Amino acid sequence: MGPQRHLTFPGARRRRAMSLAVSTAVVLFACLVAHLLRLTVRRSVHSAELRRLLAEAITASELCACAFELGIIAGSYGVGTYAVYLFLLCIYQSYAWGEVYACPYLHVEDWWLGQQAAGTAALRILAEVIGGWATWRYVRALWWLELAAGHRGRWAEACTADLQVSPLHGALVEGVAVLFCRLVARALHERQHRFATAIDAFCATSLVVAGFNYSGGYYNPMLASALKLGCRGHTVAEHVAVYWCAATAGALLSIQLYPLLRPTLTGRAEHKRD
Repeated sequence: MGPQRHLTFPGARRRRAMSLAVSTAVVLFACLVAHLLRLTVRRSVHSAELRRLLAEAITASELCACAFELGIIAGSYGVGTYAVYLFLLCIYQSYAWGEVYACPYLHVEDWWLGQQAAGTAALRILAEVIGGWATWRYVRALWWLELAAGHRGRWAEACTADLQVSPLHGALVEGVAVLFCRLVARALHERQHRFATAIDAFCATSLVVAGFNYSGGYYNPMLASALKLGCRGHTVAEHVAVYWCAATAGALLSIQLYPLLRPTLTGRAEHKRD
């Protein structure tokens, strides 16, 4: 038994390492493809608005593809490994995405502040939803190949909701977390902190991990719908209330609360508007 155990454990470790390497390659592949598509759009599409719509769809697809694979990593290697990958992705996205949001409530914020027309915001949100919705098709094809241990059978599984509390509690988790994230992001943007990107990524990662066993910690309506809309565990109305209404309400509330909390968050008494 001793020699058998000695042979089995290194083999198991090698398989786990190989499986993690495959998942890492899938994430990198999604980022690379999206980057190349964004470059192509910037160079070949002359209409600024069409260019932005395509970029939103591409980036939303990238975000969802990475999130699908991070779910595999979390299930196979634990939340700690998942958090490391998410933190690094957040930093990468802050540099790679530029002005693209891939998050519906940010467009709603712009509309609320008069920086974007309602029709423009609606079209950009629709582009994100289409990009996110289409992602499952190619992710499922990659999982069907079963290149990693965590992919086995996942392409054929019926999905289940990540909401593990009541819809009311889930809405509070999503809404309050988005409120906190947006307040921190506004303060970091105003202060132009040298480590703003890392701080923002750490804040987002921490909140996602904190909400993991409650609402799933999505904090992005498009992402939540692309991954979990229609899954067993809650109704469509509950999904919309938790992941769309509560998150958007949290974002809009941050606009109202930021002037009041600004002295505490930034140490500055007067707010300088753009």
